[in-house]
Amino acid sequence: MKAVVYETFATPPKVMDLPTPTPSAEGVVIRVMATGVCRSDWHGWMGHDTDIILPHVPGHEFAGIVEAVGPRVERFKVGDRVTAPFVNGCGRCPECHSGNQQVCGDQTQPGFSHWGSFAEFVAVHLADLNLVPLPETIDYAVAASLGCRFVTSFRAVVDQGKVSAGEWVAVHGCGGVGLSAIMIAKSVGANVIAVDIADDKLALARSLGAVATVNATSIPDVSEHIMDLTRGGAHASFDALGHTATCINSINSLRPRGRHVQVGLLLAEHARPPIPMGKVIAQELEILGSHGMQAHRYENILAMIETGLLAPERLLGRTISLDQSIDVLMNMDYGTDPGVTVVTEF
Repeated sequence: MKAVVYETFATPPKVMDLPTPTPSAEGVVIRVMATGVCRSDWHGWMGHDTDIILPHVPGHEFAGIVEAVGPRVERFKVGDRVTAPFVNGCGRCPECHSGNQQVCGDQTQPGFSHWGSFAEFVAVHLADLNLVPLPETIDYAVAASLGCRFVTSFRAVVDQGKVSAGEWVAVHGCGGVGLSAIMIAKSVGANVIAVDIADDKLALARSLGAVATVNATSIPDVSEHIMDLTRGGAHASFDALGHTATCINSINSLRPRGRHVQVGLLLAEHARPPIPMGKVIAQELEILGSHGMQAHRYENILAMIETGLLAPERLLGRTISLDQSIDVLMNMDYGTDPGVTVVTEF
C-alpha cells in the first residue's frame, strides 16, 4: 500500500510502498477514504510522543470502508462505511467496563501505538468495541474531521465542561479543536468568546457563532479583557491549543467556581505550565482534562449532524493528496490555514 512514513523524528517523511495490514481476530482493516491532518500528528512526528516506534505511519482521524474482517468480529462486515475515535479501548479494564474507553489504561491509537491512516489502509483492533458505523448521509471527509478534533471538543464542551444555555464560554485557540468547540457550545445555547492570534481564524470563529473575538496580539491582558466582556468572567473556558500562555489565560479568565477544560495537548516545553493555584483554591475553580470520546457516544453527535444542529462540514478547509500531506504536517507549527485540512486523494 502507499503510505507516508518517517524513519526518524523531525526529518522529512516520505511516501513509500508498504505491506498492507491484515486484521487481528477481533479487528478490521479499513480502506481509507479520507484522513485529517492534525497537530497531534505533528507532535508525534516531532518525537513528543514517546510511545511511537520507528519507522512510523502517522494519521489518526479517518473514515473509510471495511476491507477485511477478523473471524471474531460480529458487528461489521466488508463494505461497511465506518469511522473510529482516535482512542481505542481494550475492553477488559475497569475504565472500559464503565464505558470510559477514552481513558483506557491499555488503549491503542492508530497513528501512535501502531501505523495510522496516512495510507491506503489502516487497522483497527477490537472493532466491535471501537468502530463506529457511518451513515450514508455523512461524507467521508466530514467524518474524518470528526475523529479527533470535533468529537474531542464535543466531550470537552458537553460531558466535561457541562456547558449550558446562557453561560459565557471562552475558547482559546481557533484551530480545528477550538472552532469545533465554538460550534458545539453555540449549539447548546452558550455565549462564546473566541481567542486567537490570526484574524482569518477569528473571522471564521465569528461565522460559526462566536459573539465576540479577541486577537491576543493586540490585547495587553487577554484574561482581563474576557473578564470585562463577560462582566465577571467565563463560566467555562477551554484551552484548545495546548500552550502555557493559553492554559494560564484560560484559567485566569474564569469567574468564581468556573471550569477550565484542558483540551490541547501540553507537550515538550509546555508540559508543566505554572497553574495559578491560589486563584483555583480561593475561587473554587475546577480544572478538568478531556481526552477524545468513546465510540458509543458517537450516536449522539451523528444524530445532531443528521438533523442539522451541528454542521462540521463548515469547518473543512483544504482537501489535499497524500503526497501533499507531508508539507502540511511539517509546517503545522508555523501557522495553518483556517479549517481542517483533509487528505482525500491516495
